[in-house]
Amino acid sequence: MSNNHQEEFEPDVLAETENFAVWRSREEDDTLYHVELGGVTLHLTAEEWDEFVTLIESAE
Repeated sequence: MSNNHQEEFEPDVLAETENFAVWRSREEDDTLYHVELGGVTLHLTAEEWDEFVTLIESAE
């Protein structure tokens, strides 16, 4: 990845707490969602993201 691309990249942060964050990025023809959970990051396609959100909402 070139330095120019890195300088232009600004993540679209959807939610953030002290320990967790959710952000999205545009990758070629798809949007990727990134869920940061401490030392682990999940990278989900838009379809996987929808399923993940349904899962979390069902857990309440």
